[in-house]
Amino acid sequence: MKLKKILLLPVFFVLLACCGRENSVVPEEPSTWAQRLGYPAGKKVLILHADDIGMCEEANAAAKAYLLDDKIQSASVMVPCPAAAEFIQWYAQHPDEDVGVHLTLNAEWRDYRWGPVSESGLGSGLVDPDGFLWRDVRSVVEHASAAEVEREIRAQVGRFTELGVKPGHIDTHMGTLYSQPEYTRAYLNLAVEMDLPAMAISFTPAVAQRFREQGYPLTAELTGYIEGVPLPKLDDFHAVPGGASYQEVRAGFIQLIESLQPGLCEIIFHPSIESERLKTITNSWQQRVWESQLFYDEEIEAFFDSNEVIFTNWKQVMARFKERKAG
Repeated sequence: MKLKKILLLPVFFVLLACCGRENSVVPEEPSTWAQRLGYPAGKKVLILHADDIGMCEEANAAAKAYLLDDKIQSASVMVPCPAAAEFIQWYAQHPDEDVGVHLTLNAEWRDYRWGPVSESGLGSGLVDPDGFLWRDVRSVVEHASAAEVEREIRAQVGRFTELGVKPGHIDTHMGTLYSQPEYTRAYLNLAVEMDLPAMAISFTPAVAQRFREQGYPLTAELTGYIEGVPLPKLDDFHAVPGGASYQEVRAGFIQLIESLQPGLCEIIFHPSIESERLKTITNSWQQRVWESQLFYDEEIEAFFDSNEVIFTNWKQVMARFKERKAG
């Protein structure tokens, strides 16, 4: 008996040690921001986001219908534009929606233009010789200082809140706030200060390379800074693809969703209802009209259902981020 005990004890301790190692296995870190925020692994989590709201009444009408019918999750307003105040006031009456500030440093159309919100912006590097915001991103970078940009984006958020409601998030028109590192820092610092989610991407090497190829100056220092900002991030970001017909736009959108990796992705689009006036404002009017139809399309709805796509918005993302940060 004693011999048996001597032989069995080492076996017992080996088994105990093995069980202990199994119980002490450290779970792997979540590989995507969607997982960090508590969404299931392997799922595509989407924010369908309407840009350029407030630019004109046609854009406002399209966005209101989409939001009220729960066809999209988020929208953002170009505060310097003529129809911005009307949409912000509508949002004040529908505060459960997610409506943000589409921070605007460009007025890109030929005849339909707007200037800065900040008084100091007039006559500054923010405006062209005609007194309007520059049409293209390069001109902003060449003329506007980071201090001027910061004053203007703060003024735009201030104008929004003056109308009685806090924005759900902030983002950037034409990507201009990512065109110069100091602009990006001013943008994200404002978001942290105001406790607002900002459209920010977790720039993995593959995602960063794609944006570098589009001309964004994403240095290792800047991507490291963005990753360290205490805000939730997107795993990816895309725009609804253009097309020569509505069918081509729809097919391109489906192909885009199929190509996405699991994670949290924002997809932006620019819906407007059709009008003769819209046709005089922008040469992209047809694409915008098609995009105002896209998410009412039964084929798109069936595609979402069959692929078990999860939808969210920036308010929900920020709430999940704070819950996990507090825990």
